[in-house]
Amino acid sequence: MTLAKVFEQIVGSDAPVEIVAYDGSRSGAAGSEVRIDVRSPYAVSYLLHSPGALGLARAYVTGHIDVHGDMYDALSRMSQVLSDLTVRDRLRVLRGVLEDPLLRAAASRRLEPPRQEVQTGGLSFLRHSKRRDAQAISHHYDVSNTFYEWVLGPSMAYTCACFPSEEASLEEAQAHKFDLVARKLQLKPGMRLLDVGCGWGGMVMHAAREYRVRGLGVTLSKQQAEWAQKAIAEAGLSELAEVRHLDYRDVTEEGFDAVSSIGLTEHIGKANLPAYFSFLYGRLRPGGRLLNHTITRPDDSEPSIRKQGFINRYVFPDGELEGPGHIMSRMNEAGFEVRHEENLREHYARTLTGWCRNLDEHWDEAVAEVGDATARVWRLYMAGSRIGFESNWIQLHQTLGVKLDGDGRSGMPLRPNWEPTAR
Repeated sequence: MTLAKVFEQIVGSDAPVEIVAYDGSRSGAAGSEVRIDVRSPYAVSYLLHSPGALGLARAYVTGHIDVHGDMYDALSRMSQVLSDLTVRDRLRVLRGVLEDPLLRAAASRRLEPPRQEVQTGGLSFLRHSKRRDAQAISHHYDVSNTFYEWVLGPSMAYTCACFPSEEASLEEAQAHKFDLVARKLQLKPGMRLLDVGCGWGGMVMHAAREYRVRGLGVTLSKQQAEWAQKAIAEAGLSELAEVRHLDYRDVTEEGFDAVSSIGLTEHIGKANLPAYFSFLYGRLRPGGRLLNHTITRPDDSEPSIRKQGFINRYVFPDGELEGPGHIMSRMNEAGFEVRHEENLREHYARTLTGWCRNLDEHWDEAVAEVGDATARVWRLYMAGSRIGFESNWIQLHQTLGVKLDGDGRSGMPLRPNWEPTAR
């Protein structure tokens, strides 16, 4: 059996892709818009020893295979490789491998993972301790601010956008997301906002610029904090906005009118959610609001973390996703009255479409900035995540909670419609 034919057995014989191997063999759908180049017999070793998405990632990141055409389209067509091969699939592939001495020798060798892969056992300190969280965040966010500028665009918002219309651009949708958060929090001039896991400061700058709110953002990424402080100064917002390189648990100020948590809960860990929401509850004044914006699983029927998965090893070390019901229950138990909740998963799929397009448009520059392997990780991760949101494997939920005052009053209007507040 030729190398191309063996690889076809792995990705699925019905997958509408063309496969071209370095030995000259070809298989699959000739002339397809998506072509997989198998550059080495070790590609088969990666997929046999770590089948599914992880094996595909290792082979692609190391350059043993290459994908020509749109990555999202390629992954959509290779549905079989996104899940673990069955025993029958493996035996069928193994028979083909054993027929060829070169493939047999390559497959018998268990290759080391790429250096971009984080083995969670290699992270020091206790899981979700301050030091280990700092390591995990640095792995993902301290890549290169320039790289993120190319991928995310001018907003530098690395969270789900909210598209106000079908025609809205990514930048318009990110601005609309920040304003949606501000309106749910009912921000007004003179209020104090705490934004935990603030990224490059987009929310605190929006709150300061549009609502004249005093905003404090905290992030574990030193590069993010430095970029944000520079952007705040250049925007003339230094009197109102500040971003600190700080663990949210080290924020000592209290009495905030509002707290926004946009994309941080995924990093907290299931066991730590009660303490997390209790801490945020303690930072708020009575009547204050929390807007929690987080990626979730559809439900809690599966484990919250896949230690062997591609995302956990390459993108978000120690990340844990819970179901939306679990998130709301922990908020409620911490003292918050949950007043509103919505799922924006289709919006995240659109957001990722924009990021993928940005990366493709800056591909050569991105490779020069962060290296080919890291750029490949991002190309694969974002395209695969888009499929995840579209297929309802993952979701994005915004949950609004209120810290009631001593008389049990929420301060919420009878029928909030999130219209812009007067300013």
